[in-house]
Amino acid sequence: MKRVVNTPYAPAPIGPYSQAIIVDKTLYVSGQVAIIPETGAMDMADIPTETKRVMENLKAILIAAQASFDNVVMTTIFLSDMSNFAAVNEVYGSYFKGDFPARATVAVKTLPKNVNVEISVIASL
Repeated sequence: MKRVVNTPYAPAPIGPYSQAIIVDKTLYVSGQVAIIPETGAMDMADIPTETKRVMENLKAILIAAQASFDNVVMTTIFLSDMSNFAAVNEVYGSYFKGDFPARATVAVKTLPKNVNVEISVIASL
């Protein structure tokens, strides 16, 4: 049985998908971008700011599912330009205390709303 996770503290989906789904004891969080939930505006002043907003959006969804970054077992990072890797990695890494999750990082041609960073996570509950 699956359960939809939805919180007003993360951006509302901009298409036919859910913020996250729980199946058994696994949480699948949709890719998040730098949308400010309260306004719908983009938070893209620079790569660290954009990445922090993405991570905060993920954090809000994890909290709504009664989880945290400690529960994350896999992340996928999509970058519009691999030259942003170091800046993204620095902010991303600050959200984990150790026992880092498995991760894939890929460069793509374009991302929704022409953002530079999109991150999705899978967590064990």
